Amino acid sequence: MPRLKLTIAYDGTDFVGYQRQLNGRSVQETLERALAKLLKENTLTEAAGRTDSGVHALGQVVSFETAQLLPLKAYGRGLNGILPEDIAVVKVEEVPPDFDPRRWSLGKRYRYLVSNAPSRSPTRLRTHWEVFTRLDRSAMQAAAVCLVGRHDFSAFRSADCQALHAVRLMREVRVEDTGEDVIQVEVEGTAFLKHMVRAVVGSLVAVGKGRHPASWMRQALESKDRSRAGPTAPPQGLTLLSVRYGEGRPAHLPPNEPGDG
Repeated sequence: MPRLKLTIAYDGTDFVGYQRQLNGRSVQETLERALAKLLKENTLTEAAGRTDSGVHALGQVVSFETAQLLPLKAYGRGLNGILPEDIAVVKVEEVPPDFDPRRWSLGKRYRYLVSNAPSRSPTRLRTHWEVFTRLDRSAMQAAAVCLVGRHDFSAFRSADCQALHAVRLMREVRVEDTGEDVIQVEVEGTAFLKHMVRAVVGSLVAVGKGRHPASWMRQALESKDRSRAGPTAPPQGLTLLSVRYGEGRPAHLPPNEPGDG
């Protein structure tokens, strides 16, 4: 029975998140219904990570097993013909039978977009956090430097985060002015805690507004106290860009801990 890996993209605005839930429309349930219709069998999926309500993805990774043997292109074309407009299959690959999209992952990359225009923009409502106070980009980048490396990120995790510990390796945290009054924050790490990226962005914006000096970010990090860091940024600015994998099964699998960035 083949095991397939899907790379999918979605606009998370009208979903309660990736994971199936009782309180609304989820990406997982929508995808599994489309798979059942295409393959004529109930199909359970596993994802590289959960994304919250309102969070988007360009490179979410999902895997499943099926008894239906189709050309790889047929899975993608068939699903895209069934799925609603806010979800699309980007790529289909066959993977080893023991492939686990979460535990085989070597890291994830997220992007957060902040609109820093002086007035609201209807076209950015679903994809940006609109901050009207002029932000100091250089101060935000200076504050971000201390986050790179292996740290305890307890100060940037939600109260209901279920991860066993808060130590994570951040490979990159970059703040860029992309022009047109948009600031882009990109982060890459081995794994993320619940709301971690959004808490980091909220703290960077607090620095950008001049509420704290850049050095405050290190103090917040070292405090390991969520109340010492900035607010959690809203979900619509966040996009899961990609999930990184190696050539095969990692020699030492990371803990299978929940977390969505």
